[in-house]
Amino acid sequence: MRIFPTVFLLMCSAALLPAAKDLEIYFVDVEGGQATLIVSPSKQSMLVDTGWPGLNMRDADRIAAAAKRAGVKQIDYLVVTHYHSDHVGGVPQLVHRLPVRTFVDHGETVEHDEESTRLYTRYLKARETGQHLQVKPGDKIPIKGLDVTVLTSGGESISNPLPSAGQPNPECAGTKLLEADPSENARSVGILVQYGNFRMIDLGDLTWNKEYELACPNNKVGTVDLYLTTHHGVNISNAPAIVHALHARVAVMNNGARKGGTPEAWQTVHTSAGAPDIWQVHYAMEGGHDYNSPEALIANVYEKGDEGNWIRVSATEDGTITVYNSRNKYQKTYPK
Repeated sequence: MRIFPTVFLLMCSAALLPAAKDLEIYFVDVEGGQATLIVSPSKQSMLVDTGWPGLNMRDADRIAAAAKRAGVKQIDYLVVTHYHSDHVGGVPQLVHRLPVRTFVDHGETVEHDEESTRLYTRYLKARETGQHLQVKPGDKIPIKGLDVTVLTSGGESISNPLPSAGQPNPECAGTKLLEADPSENARSVGILVQYGNFRMIDLGDLTWNKEYELACPNNKVGTVDLYLTTHHGVNISNAPAIVHALHARVAVMNNGARKGGTPEAWQTVHTSAGAPDIWQVHYAMEGGHDYNSPEALIANVYEKGDEGNWIRVSATEDGTITVYNSRNKYQKTYPK
């Protein structure tokens, strides 16, 4: 019976192996801007946007606090989706709080008014503190343990469907295009983050017609588990043609009290297949009772006086999602 000790030792060795770690995503409250901190199981970090400038370092401090909670001491990749104040404005302050190794963007700005030029110039100066990676659709952001694909950048989108995508999209026939958007919003860097069977999409402030190009006539992305509502949940983005095609199981809306969270966008997400839960960074004053999620799913419920409560998503390789609200410590798990 000498096999017993061998089997026993194998069982003990398996029990001592470290448990698989989760992917963690922090949706930091920057009052209607974006700052999404993604921490891989390998503890590499990617921050998407940095919130607003000024405000006594408020947004940089909130991002640094999230990084500390996540156990990271630097930002390995900072993705600047586009050069608007609520996304790129906080970069100069952030680099005083955390070292940034690589800055990722779509290239030069297309907006040249005085304020836009000032923002872009300050960003370029901060970018000199690290390396620079200009991305185009189809590129990868090389974070250990994750597969991060650039879907859109500089006004262009991926030309070919991703693996398992490419199906005809019936939502396209009823979609009316809006006026062409010449702004930085339409040039947003949009990414797909994959960890095992888990998929999350973040398209920055991409607007309606560019969303249409990504989803029509065939859906180039496929389905996702987690959808960060585009452009803070405004109605010139979040076109049903893409939102319904994504079939998200959970949505997070990074709106402010009076920015984003429009009833039309909220309803588009809510009426997607499976009627996914919408977790909101703020209660949307415009939406009222009918177009806001239950209070348990909202991180900041007052127009003023909240203290920057955040939402955290933990995802396992099999696609299981757990969402946590820091305000009330409420959490909910969505099995794959």
